[in-house]
Amino acid sequence: MNPVGKALWFIESHFADALTLDDIARCGCVSRFHMARAFEAATSLPVMRYVRARRLSEAARCLADGAPDILAVAIDAGYGSHEAFTRAFREQFGLTPEALRARGQLDNIAIVEPIKMDETLLTHLEPPRFEDSKPFLVAGLSERYTCDTSTAIPSQWQRFGAYFGKVPGQVGGVAYGVCYNADDAGNFDYLCGVEVGDFSALPADLSRVRIAAQRYAVFSHREHISTIRRTWNTIWNQWLPASGHAPADAPNFERYDEKFDPVSGMGGLEIWLPLKS
Repeated sequence: MNPVGKALWFIESHFADALTLDDIARCGCVSRFHMARAFEAATSLPVMRYVRARRLSEAARCLADGAPDILAVAIDAGYGSHEAFTRAFREQFGLTPEALRARGQLDNIAIVEPIKMDETLLTHLEPPRFEDSKPFLVAGLSERYTCDTSTAIPSQWQRFGAYFGKVPGQVGGVAYGVCYNADDAGNFDYLCGVEVGDFSALPADLSRVRIAAQRYAVFSHREHISTIRRTWNTIWNQWLPASGHAPADAPNFERYDEKFDPVSGMGGLEIWLPLKS
């Protein structure tokens, strides 16, 4: 079973306990960084947001069944006070625990059911090559995303098209999609950019990222760009656990050379995954 499959089993078996990301990662036999990235790649949800949603969903079932003591339900869901539980419950479902109990049914409530592990991995992932990359600088447009909002990344690339080839100090004609500053909640920064010789002449509206010298596993994605999630899912949940390598907590990036066609989405790209030494 891959790390996310183990994590889903563990969460469903233990979400009434005080779970942490470290606990879930240990169950999956990977690092917390690996688990956070793998879980989101497989499910489109940050792992701890899923834990929270499952706890609140089970609390909602209890309340709809007429649970007499809301504080007891709150404590069972991992909340130390009625106020904290009510705030989280309202954020998740758009109504208070009292209102749901009075309603007595779950119609039109966005209950989060247990995820059944999606095993749609690639049937064949080309073995990666390994590269020791020198440090380099990337400049372009950067946005902060969650897994829910990351569908806006293609429009970010569309905006960057007006800058490509005109970035001061641009080196070569390769474009980079850099993912960095990721946190355990599933938020991350994504920069569409190009390599530059230095940052000194960049206009204020362009962001910049320094990529340190790093060892990488480099994977080819030859299908349409829209299927890149399947490739990432296969890397995190199949290749990495079997490889003997561990991911480094460093920026990863997509590399688009002149063969990639931004109009059709075809032509292929490379995925550069940083590895611990």
